[in-house]
Amino acid sequence: MIGMLRDENGIIYEDICYSLIRISSQLALSNNKNMQKIIVFSLFISLMGSAFAQKELAEHQVWNQILAKHVTVDGKVDYTGVKADPSFARYISTLQATTVNDNWTREQKMAYWINVYNAFTIKLIIDNYPIESITKLEKPWDKPFIKIGTSAYSLNQIENDILRTKFKDPRIHFAVNCASFSCPILSNQAYTASNLESQLDKMARQFVNDPLRNKLSGSSAEISKIFEWYAADFGSAIGLIDFLNKYASKPLAKNARITYMEYNWNLNKK
Repeated sequence: MIGMLRDENGIIYEDICYSLIRISSQLALSNNKNMQKIIVFSLFISLMGSAFAQKELAEHQVWNQILAKHVTVDGKVDYTGVKADPSFARYISTLQATTVNDNWTREQKMAYWINVYNAFTIKLIIDNYPIESITKLEKPWDKPFIKIGTSAYSLNQIENDILRTKFKDPRIHFAVNCASFSCPILSNQAYTASNLESQLDKMARQFVNDPLRNKLSGSSAEISKIFEWYAADFGSAIGLIDFLNKYASKPLAKNARITYMEYNWNLNKK
């Protein structure tokens, strides 16, 4: 049965399987034909709803539409528009109802958690909007306000305990967005398994060459504090320069002088 419920993305609909088992047991115990019809109808509705939610989540189509509508190409967010958009609450509910499955690919898991981080960061802002900076909130990265299945996570847990620890890809830092001006911009395209690699490369290249957030000039570089805060993810000083040169349009010298820019925590609002 489980093999029959795997889609082309490799997602197994565990909640559908459990519904089948539960409702089949009810059918076996019921001698009332009307009750049996009601149970069968309930099963149909459950299967259709679960399949739709899982398929929708696999492709993150709703999130993609929200981002395209309310986020500019340079990462400015129309928080008022997102708050008024009923599809945002729908997407949050879909994320909350679907937990990561061991049968998902690495790319599916990584895309899911990046989208969770970004969507719930926006939710945190609009739940407290209007606000001038995420730093005005009390411990915004430490509160476990993100409900997924039966678990609760903080933004720091998703970034540090899941994304950084399990995937070990420094480009993650250019994908997750902290709702602030100096953060790497929020992409106006959802992350999916199929676009993850190209999207991460695109965001890394965009951030490294963004003169508002990094200034590279051959013999010296004034760069984002992200590279200082998460130095372990980018290697030693030489490793950092090698990383920057992988994406920089103007390569740095191996002995380039590195300093760090002040971080602007003003809200990335449109």
